Amino acid sequence: MKKVLVTGATGFLGKYLAPDLKSRGWDVIAMGRNEKAGAALSQQGIDFRRGDFTRPDECEDMFDSVECVIHAGALSTVWGKWEDFYNINVQGTRNICELCLSHGVKRLVYISSPSIYSSKHDRFDIPENDYDPKNELNYYIKSKILAERIIREYNEKGLYTVVLRPRGLFGIGDTSLIPRVLRANSKTGIPLVNGGNNYVDITHVKNVSHACCLAASTDNINGEVFNITNGEPMVFREILELFLSSIGEKPKYLKLPFGLVYGAASFLEWLYRTFRLSGEPVLTKYTVCTISFSQTLNIENARKKLGYSPIITLAEGISEYGQWWKENK
Repeated sequence: MKKVLVTGATGFLGKYLAPDLKSRGWDVIAMGRNEKAGAALSQQGIDFRRGDFTRPDECEDMFDSVECVIHAGALSTVWGKWEDFYNINVQGTRNICELCLSHGVKRLVYISSPSIYSSKHDRFDIPENDYDPKNELNYYIKSKILAERIIREYNEKGLYTVVLRPRGLFGIGDTSLIPRVLRANSKTGIPLVNGGNNYVDITHVKNVSHACCLAASTDNINGEVFNITNGEPMVFREILELFLSSIGEKPKYLKLPFGLVYGAASFLEWLYRTFRLSGEPVLTKYTVCTISFSQTLNIENARKKLGYSPIITLAEGISEYGQWWKENK
């Protein structure tokens, strides 16, 4: 039985991915820091081990006899200190690469982010090579670009690497994307810029898990980078209304001009950094760009070389999420 190590296994994606890999015949080691979530994985017969990849000496023994590592662990948020993003996303990725190389791991699958494509204009059908390597819209983007650079560096050293860029994960257990929208709707209203007519891609977490499993086992994909989405771009406002309808709520919008909202986000970011305020701004420049402009990804590379095809549709995922939300909100 092949052995795979999943970092970030107690995170949103990891809690789907570890059981998915086990169901496909892998011997799974699930590394994470959340012991409660780890206990839930253990109950499913998965070998959970508490570990922190920013401290490589503490998790080195987990790499013994491992054939594949899926590095899903990251600081994934729109706001924070650069030191934290660097330590976890950049240096942490280097630690993982070094451990893979020194332990003879045959393949590393790295979970990156299509946030690196973000900009202040519409972008459609974006291929994997079309991004600005100097994009610093936020620290998360900057850290992911640097981490991918490290992946390429170790690929040149002989490590078999595959990079996935899954867009806008949602599904049961999501604590970020959809809950933020639903909270905004119940309070001040969802900011709607340019009428909410921008096209966006989102991806059900089960589809991302499926793509990870393919990336761990498909032949002849060394050094490849793959965009991953549901393959169903939709108008932002329409997606919002589908989610709200699924939980039995009506949309409440704040219709705002881009210049005003972006300016407010810039001011709030300056305020928080200058005075070192706790928490995160209610608006950030990245968030404003995300809700204001179209961004759709080309997934033909994943379809052709990875054999990827979504296993759950947008409609199915939204219906499933709505039912769960009404039962557990």
